[in-house]
Amino acid sequence: MKHSINLKLGQHLSMTPQLQQAIRLLQMSTLDLQQEIQQALESNMMLEVDEEETGFQSLDALAEKKVENTDNVTSEGSQSEIPDELPIDSSWEDVYEEDIEVSIPSPETVEYETQRTGASTLHDHLEWQLELTPFSERDHGIALAIIDSINEEGYLISSLDEIFQGLQDQIDDLDFDEVQAVLHRVQNFDPSGVAALDLQDCLRLQLLQMPESPAYRKEALVIITDHLDLLANHDKAALMKHLAVTSDKLDKIVALIRSLDPKPGLQIQQTESEYVIPDVYVTKRNHTWQVSLNPEIAPKLRINSEYSALIKRADESKDNQCLKEHFQEAKWFIKSLQGRNDTLLRVARSIVAKQTGFLDHGAIAMKPMVLKDIADELELHESTISRVTTQKYMHTPNGIVEFKFFFSSHVSTEEGGECSSTAIRAFIKELVGSEDPAKPLSDNKIADLLKEKGINVARRTIAKYREAMFISSSSERKRTL
Repeated sequence: MKHSINLKLGQHLSMTPQLQQAIRLLQMSTLDLQQEIQQALESNMMLEVDEEETGFQSLDALAEKKVENTDNVTSEGSQSEIPDELPIDSSWEDVYEEDIEVSIPSPETVEYETQRTGASTLHDHLEWQLELTPFSERDHGIALAIIDSINEEGYLISSLDEIFQGLQDQIDDLDFDEVQAVLHRVQNFDPSGVAALDLQDCLRLQLLQMPESPAYRKEALVIITDHLDLLANHDKAALMKHLAVTSDKLDKIVALIRSLDPKPGLQIQQTESEYVIPDVYVTKRNHTWQVSLNPEIAPKLRINSEYSALIKRADESKDNQCLKEHFQEAKWFIKSLQGRNDTLLRVARSIVAKQTGFLDHGAIAMKPMVLKDIADELELHESTISRVTTQKYMHTPNGIVEFKFFFSSHVSTEEGGECSSTAIRAFIKELVGSEDPAKPLSDNKIADLLKEKGINVARRTIAKYREAMFISSSSERKRTL
């Protein structure tokens, strides 16, 4: 094999820094984009926010105006400078009148985000009650160990034996009865049912701690203590037999049990709410759906005219080169940002044009659609559509949904058409929501009902969609109580 040199012409795509930046901005979420813009504003002197002129004056201008128009009245007359000496036995208040303006911020300027306190936890709530309860030093240590073993739902994640063994090395001559006695005191803390060993113990504690003795509490305790399995299986006949009560009375007993909270700890456990900021808004105007970008997701940027005017064409100094680099980077960043917004708006309008049924009638009218459909229409690559639709949200009359929500597989219909899997899920949810609790619909029955609508779906597919929506089987949904 001989070595040789050949000249070959070809074309290939070069990933320039500008192209890399455009792709990176395109796939960013709203929060990441805001952070990227803020970082660019801090690092590039040429970039600035294009703010509209407002009627507010700057603080410096207000200060200068106040100095010019305000005369300090003293005992010596009107003068604007502080005298060298003050009269003997006089104070500052005797010479100068206090004129302090207190500015009260309007409700629109109050930063409510900074006023929010940290999220409270069940552990903190129980420790707060522990400090208010008269415990000996020995019992305080036991109670603290018990509280540390309580999960966010309010249940003990460690058994009493494990807590007892863990405290034996810390507390001398510790008895198991001491741990059990302290547990009973902790179980009287708020919320009712906390520090329970299991669900049965949790419900029993809540019944025993009710402020007023309700009717049927005795029978409810019997069910929870001895026949909780029958209640879980909805065996109404067996419960009536064991309790020797009528059907109406049993319904009232079960209603009392259902008023209890199986996870009492979640009443106290608070988490920070995470809000989704939509990238586009969809509104109906003149019987036509209109798509517009959310103006709050990104500020309008421009190049600082003062700094750009300092650039000299023929100057090769270090400072001038720095200005040129910042100027070019600012132009690339603004162009990439505009390209992102244009692509996002085009994709959103294409989705809305194809999914008007969803906007008018909800998820039941969703049409099957894949990324290739949008890519072919807009003459873009599927990877570009995938980047645009990831972590981007659309505000619609049916709620805020992610762009990815509009893309789903299809199922054939009897007429030869196609039905979206999202629409099938909506059909299943609607059928289950309107079913008779005493006679819930089986997967086969749901498949038959969908077939009547012209949608051919196998029973296994129905079961898969049902499980994906966390809907129990028909036997578990059956309610006779």
